[in-house]
Amino acid sequence: MVEQFNQPQRQSAVGIVILFFDTIQKWGRALWPVLLVYVVRFDDSNKVYIFSGIGVFLIVTAVVAYLKYLNFTFYLQDENEEFIISEGIFNKTKTIIQLDKIQQVDINQSLIQRFIGVYELNVDTAGSAKKEGRIKAISHPLALALKARLLADEKKTSILSDEQTIVQEKSVEKESIVKISFLSLLKVGITSNYVKTLGLILAFFTTLYEQSKSFIADADFDKEQFDAYVEQRSVISSIVFFFILMFALVLIINLARVVYKYFDYKVAKQNSSLLLSFGLLSTKNTIVKPEKVQIVTVTRNYFQKKMNILEIKIRQATSSDKENSKTVIEIPGCNETEKEAVFKLLFQKIPVKGIVLKPNYRKLVFSIFLSMLLPVVAFFAFAKYIQPLFYDYTYAVVLYLLFVGLIVYFGFQNNRLYINDDFIIKQSGAWDIDNRIIEPSKIQAITTSQLFWHKKANIGSIIIHTAGGNLTFQLGDFSTIKHYVNLWLYKVETSNDNWM
Repeated sequence: MVEQFNQPQRQSAVGIVILFFDTIQKWGRALWPVLLVYVVRFDDSNKVYIFSGIGVFLIVTAVVAYLKYLNFTFYLQDENEEFIISEGIFNKTKTIIQLDKIQQVDINQSLIQRFIGVYELNVDTAGSAKKEGRIKAISHPLALALKARLLADEKKTSILSDEQTIVQEKSVEKESIVKISFLSLLKVGITSNYVKTLGLILAFFTTLYEQSKSFIADADFDKEQFDAYVEQRSVISSIVFFFILMFALVLIINLARVVYKYFDYKVAKQNSSLLLSFGLLSTKNTIVKPEKVQIVTVTRNYFQKKMNILEIKIRQATSSDKENSKTVIEIPGCNETEKEAVFKLLFQKIPVKGIVLKPNYRKLVFSIFLSMLLPVVAFFAFAKYIQPLFYDYTYAVVLYLLFVGLIVYFGFQNNRLYINDDFIIKQSGAWDIDNRIIEPSKIQAITTSQLFWHKKANIGSIIIHTAGGNLTFQLGDFSTIKHYVNLWLYKVETSNDNWM
């Protein structure tokens, strides 16, 4: 049976349950302070009011969910090649998406959706960091057929049948090019995101400490006895225990996050595109079209190099320049062979590093001044004029200089711009080494700058603007930069690549 999308249609009827839980989640985030007050002050005298309020809340949520389902429709307008979504209860909205502007279509399934047997379809374009179109509850055959139609390489009015879609899915499995093993995920979990995870842990404990201060003040707590106990403990033992605890928490949280998010990660070839599927409880399926890819980043640190793994990040066109944007697609735990297979599909060749541009030594001097000299001067100025007790922590300044000095030095050593006829590769990073790869034909604009005191040294900076973000290189040989800028602008003007 051929799926027809040219007439407005609703989501699956069981999707009302998904909309119900989704509404509860949104309202719960907004009303959690009120709910917290009710829980804290819960007693026998107000049980009736609390349970009555909960009952009314659930009834209203159910009605809202039903009205959302009733007013949500989607269809394809073949004449203008547009995908149209209408929604809203009181404020009606209509989202119109041009098919040729669609960057990717994801098919996801949360735990609740898995129990009910429906899928969520998200449509993303280059116009926003958010998903422009979202259908929360449709069947799997319908989702596959709609995805195929939205991502069709040519404008067609015919729609794939369920049988054709199933055959296509099977053919994709036969063309699988990457399958990330559980062992590779474990390696990624113990070798990445240390700083981010540590920051989250410290923020959690700081919040917990602030919240517990009021509890300790109200409790019958002998502060003098506690201080005497603490004084008996070894300070060194406490510090060692703290670092061991932090290290263990970082590893556990990283492992849990990576396994939960990327479990059973598969990359397959579907026609000329990449089909990615992954997830433990919430599964995600997405297609990456090579011509839409703007920047590809390969990240690897020392431990990952020894373990023969790396991470690939793929950025498509977006209006947001944030690295943590949802438009970034990650492939974790690849080895060199799998990386080459992905690159051959994305670029039709393996990017190689050509001539190298290195930053002038002034870049290192400025980084030392900004990251090391200024903070140390500020520390001793504060200790001299405001709080002399800070002199007792002078040893911390030495540790800071050693740590930051290593970061600044290796960051300078790894700061390179590689150029050949087909690719521009920006290398950066002190521990996690990033190689950001773009094709000159994907460039939108180029900004060059040179301060007047840099003219004699013939050094300057360049910013390469793309629809997926910017590449910046500072204080390189300005004559070489200007030469390649002219060459890249010529390639952009003469290129017929369709990457939007």
